[in-house]
Amino acid sequence: MNRLSLTTAFGFLGLAAYVLIAEKDPKVAEDILHRPTPIPDRIILTWAGNPATTQAVTWRTDVSVKKPVAQIAIAGDGPDFIKKAATLDAVSETFQSDLNTAQYHSVKFQSLQPGTMYAYRVGDGFNWSEWNQFRTAEPGPAPVEFLYVGDAQNDIYQLWSRLIRQGYSEAPKSRFIIHAGDLVNRASRDAEWGEWHAAAGWINRSVVSVPVPGNHEYGSKQLTTHWRPQFTLPENGVPGIEETSYYLDIHGVRIVALNSNRMQKEQAEWLDKLLSENPNRWTVLTFHHPVYSAARSRDNKDLRELWQPIFDKHRVDIVLTGHDHTYARSNLRTGVSTREGTAGTVYVVSVSGPKMYNLDRESWMQRAAENTQLCQIIRVSGDTLQYEARTARGVLYDAFDLTKQEGKPNKLVNRVPETPELRRQ
Repeated sequence: MNRLSLTTAFGFLGLAAYVLIAEKDPKVAEDILHRPTPIPDRIILTWAGNPATTQAVTWRTDVSVKKPVAQIAIAGDGPDFIKKAATLDAVSETFQSDLNTAQYHSVKFQSLQPGTMYAYRVGDGFNWSEWNQFRTAEPGPAPVEFLYVGDAQNDIYQLWSRLIRQGYSEAPKSRFIIHAGDLVNRASRDAEWGEWHAAAGWINRSVVSVPVPGNHEYGSKQLTTHWRPQFTLPENGVPGIEETSYYLDIHGVRIVALNSNRMQKEQAEWLDKLLSENPNRWTVLTFHHPVYSAARSRDNKDLRELWQPIFDKHRVDIVLTGHDHTYARSNLRTGVSTREGTAGTVYVVSVSGPKMYNLDRESWMQRAAENTQLCQIIRVSGDTLQYEARTARGVLYDAFDLTKQEGKPNKLVNRVPETPELRRQ
């Protein structure tokens, strides 16, 4: 069966045809399911600049699209806002994947009003996405809520989708989602990236993604070629690993994304300087490989010895990681000097996808789990950071509050539910 007849069969017979084709040739079925068209897909919001005044959007089409554009307007309570929409030309690049040739397009909306809801759509003047909405950040400290998830990685569409959707339903006011690496399993398989986008669906179009690469985003020791075309991220990090190490400031919180796969020493020097000049009340770090590992036979000793002294020096509030396919959350004094004033960092390892490892229970763990998909909700307001870890069913599994104390380490108050730790049966 040639490509034309495959496409025709799929169009007329739908899912039944796809299933029959997949049984005979899964690769051909993937090509059909993840084929780009003139209609925008894989639409995703990121930041490449100040969250209060900018917003970036990226999307995919086939190569027939010649004039990709985005439209934006301040959202209204009725439909008349579209009459005031501005149209911006996109920056495009052709992308060759293992399945097809596509185009990725991006637009950076600039000079936006802080604390304002906008509506936008992307297309080519004929084929359009729906109108989506986002709200710009406030220009200074303000309450903020966000999600954090560990590795999605495997069976993404089938089993990660429920986790990310439940997480959003638990915190629908979240301004962004931190993805702590291993978003997919095989770095340059277009079908897996298609699953990742489809699993979150329209959430990616309204809630900003803040991703860092894991080891599975590195195929043949090179960052997947999918990364930079599909994510429009800040280029304010370490030269040579642009858009994989970066930072952004939002509502009095400095979010620092690190690339734990490459150039660790260079990032240590960059981070030390960056945190020395940090005007924000709160500091959140995210990267893939844990400083304190939770799974058996894993220990990133070199990374810990290089990076943790900087965390201690600058009193980083919380470190969010993945990689170990278990869950563990620390106290405030994990591995730090007993000297007064050096403690205060909480370390978290979490997993959101279905791939699970065995837990190596350690004394530093305040709460731990294995064989459990989790999504974390973090809320920062004034001098308090509230943290919750919820299962794929929305059940509260772990919780604590961090409170700032002038001249002292943070105060941690555990709110751990009185339920047994979840372990493999």
